[in-house]
Amino acid sequence: MTRKRTGGRWLAAALTASAALLSGCAGLGSVDPDELPGVYRDDATGGELVLASDGTFSATDVPGDAVGGGGTDPVDFGGRWEWVASSGSGGFVYLTVDEGDLGTVGGMKLHPSGRAVEFHADPDGPPSLVLTRAAAA
Repeated sequence: MTRKRTGGRWLAAALTASAALLSGCAGLGSVDPDELPGVYRDDATGGELVLASDGTFSATDVPGDAVGGGGTDPVDFGGRWEWVASSGSGGFVYLTVDEGDLGTVGGMKLHPSGRAVEFHADPDGPPSLVLTRAAAA
């Protein structure tokens, strides 16, 4: 008597389909780095981030704990930003901190999400601060 092993095939098919769906959802689609410059705000905290088209940035009144700076007091910092393409995550903005109130924090990732950008103080955790793109004046 021969046993048919169709259960393994179904499992493999289900895992393959799940991986395909998740890979499509995990990425944020294509991000055009030329569309990133602008002003991003969080009305609840008053935090603001300006990504300038010349590759510089400034952040004002951003909660320190939201960006890994410690404490809940608002901090101001600035420096340079660059788009880093990544096939696994769809890419991110890397902020190189050159000046400000962050102490030893020298850089951080910023993740675009639709019309917003997200700080993740804990790389494995949920967003610690979401700033939404302000309407052009």
